[in-house]
Amino acid sequence: MKRSFYIYSDGDLKRHDNTLQFTSLDGTKRDIPVETIGDIYLMSEMSFNTKFVSLIAQYGIVMHFFNYYSFYTGSFYPKESMPAGGLLVKQVQHYDDDEKRIAIARQIIEAAAYNIYRNLRYYNERGKDLDLHINEIMALRKKIPFCKNVTELMGIEGNIRKNYYQSWNLIIDQEVNFERRIKNPPDNMINTLISFANSLVYTRVLSEIYHTQLNPTISYLHEPGVRRFSLSLDLAEIFKPLLGDRLIFSLLNKKQITEKHFTKNLNYLHLKKEASQLIATEFDNRLKQTIKHRELKKDVSYQYLIRLEAYKLIKHLLGEKEYEGFKIWW
Repeated sequence: MKRSFYIYSDGDLKRHDNTLQFTSLDGTKRDIPVETIGDIYLMSEMSFNTKFVSLIAQYGIVMHFFNYYSFYTGSFYPKESMPAGGLLVKQVQHYDDDEKRIAIARQIIEAAAYNIYRNLRYYNERGKDLDLHINEIMALRKKIPFCKNVTELMGIEGNIRKNYYQSWNLIIDQEVNFERRIKNPPDNMINTLISFANSLVYTRVLSEIYHTQLNPTISYLHEPGVRRFSLSLDLAEIFKPLLGDRLIFSLLNKKQITEKHFTKNLNYLHLKKEASQLIATEFDNRLKQTIKHRELKKDVSYQYLIRLEAYKLIKHLLGEKEYEGFKIWW
């Protein structure tokens, strides 16, 4: 699969002949083979022109923008290369029909909750004493099939995550005093890490959706809204425990990320450049990891698991196979 290209230095991006060229502020030039790039992450100040945008659109390269604080600000999403009117109609029909919508939404939350449970079970088996949190989340999971609408379902999901986040003080070896999830803006280093990691998962899901015929603005768990790709939010829920949370636990428990990687006088809101780069690199490495797929009987990367999730949803929408959300099996 094509790779992600992260840019942390200020500079200029342009079309150079039939490929891309990055020029840093000190004049250093680097050619980027356009055929090998799946998406671009801009973590710095960058200038580019319409010739550059036209070229990446031609090659179906999605570009994601992050600000000084490593907060995701938006994406350039090229015109779909494989439009499918029939599938679009099916997507809308499954959103408009309450029963069809809740069936998909339940699968998303059940998969996300199960993957959260697997994270807790992993650390519980390593002496973290998480039985109380596991039991409470198991009890909440049993209510998912009986939710009659998305509002009820989101309430269950919120309680599961609240319980899950309360266990993080036990999972993380550093003394972090993490009490609850706060997003806008994050109020401590853990919330800042969660926001950044979740943004990486969300943008990766968006990039994978682009390579399918799904419309990323029509969703089933999250409400479709103005200026957001809500289907990416849906599918990201499933993969955050595997790709985001496990990465955070590993980086903190190995002391690769500590308080020194944040700007303290900004209430740990600002993630320093070297920390952001490390997290992005480790995230990219995880996407390349492979696992033996139980149905396909071959090794697939974590990144391709996301693409497969989109394909599974397409089959469901077309009436070929009932959708079941991805659950960690290893």
